Amino acid sequence: MNATIINIGDELLIGQVTNTNASVISRMLTSKGFDVKETFTIGDNAEEIRFYLAHCIQRSDIVIITGGLGPTKDDITKKTLCEFFGSELYENETALNNIKVIFEKRGYELTPINRQQSWIPRCCTLLNNLLGTAPGMWFEKDGKVVISLPGVPFEMSYLMEAEVLPRLQEHFNTGYIINKNIIVQGIGESFLSDRIESWELALPKSIRLAYLPQAGMVKLRLTARGADHNRLEQEIAEAVDKLYPIAGEYIVGEDAEALPEIVAQTMTKAGKTLSCAESCTGGSIASKLTQLAGASEYFMGSVTAYSNDVKESILGVSKQTLATYGAVSEETVREMVSGVRERLATDYAVATTGIAGPGGGTTQKPVGTIWIGIASDRQVITKLLHFGDRRAQNIERTCNAVFSELIKLVRAENADSFQRQ
Repeated sequence: MNATIINIGDELLIGQVTNTNASVISRMLTSKGFDVKETFTIGDNAEEIRFYLAHCIQRSDIVIITGGLGPTKDDITKKTLCEFFGSELYENETALNNIKVIFEKRGYELTPINRQQSWIPRCCTLLNNLLGTAPGMWFEKDGKVVISLPGVPFEMSYLMEAEVLPRLQEHFNTGYIINKNIIVQGIGESFLSDRIESWELALPKSIRLAYLPQAGMVKLRLTARGADHNRLEQEIAEAVDKLYPIAGEYIVGEDAEALPEIVAQTMTKAGKTLSCAESCTGGSIASKLTQLAGASEYFMGSVTAYSNDVKESILGVSKQTLATYGAVSEETVREMVSGVRERLATDYAVATTGIAGPGGGTTQKPVGTIWIGIASDRQVITKLLHFGDRRAQNIERTCNAVFSELIKLVRAENADSFQRQ
């Protein structure tokens, strides 16, 4: 089934607000086997809404609209949809009660303009928005489905998960869809493609492969679709089994969206603790890990040692090491990672030091020169990385390299705790 997304809002067109809704909806639809055909971003203009809606209904089975459902005069989506479908607005009791509950919790008075948000076209099905005052709406016309959702990202995501996706799967009887993620690190996308070409060409017709490159890593997503759930699971498992002999040395995990998830799974399963000392990454490693619920089970703390004084006084890096080899050196990162592991009393530790850029490089140590360290009670591993001059990308790639090396070390030293992930 094909889907089209229309994101409405003048603030999106002028760049005042980043349009994250398009990518989130696309990802959610794709995960359930719906093919996103087009995405449009338009302003708060009734004529534009009607034009693009008519165009999209002709080309797609599903049209999802976001934005323009607020209580102010520039929010015209609901009225325009009502006219488009030849219907009339009425006060929906369920929507009104939801608004009353929200206003009571917040201690607000329900004004006439806010009460109007409970008015929806008679021809639609209400998608009750428990997180906000703008309800979602489900329309059907000539076998096509049009869905209108609030533009507030967390409200939109809630309605997609709770209401839209289950209804779409039931309405279109999509069958079974199984997704499998394989996280690959240490090899570029083109080299990986060449390496696994014969494997890819031999995949069953029921399985689609997508390459999803990220900074310093590639996510392979296998999507199997069909009527027999057990057969799909078996085909996915057999395909993954055949991949490991070809590219297993680069595979760092499965069934995760990104490396921090795999770090969390690995550390928790091994029953080990972690600390980190960051210079060039400036706390990004700690931030990525602690964004995930349950990080406190294994992550003990972090030191952002940006200056040499902090490296010396907090982490115990010797003045002589810094004077002789410099802050960006194997010797320094070795002392940083050992120091933070000892001081925070953790099983494992990671550390970074380097020149993230865009300035600060020298002939001997150009921008993009990064040292990382991973330590356990058995050994200290260091690695020199060479990246470009883009600061944000350098930090992201460094974080991913650290996560990958940490995962490999923990699994190697705790092999009895792990089967193939």
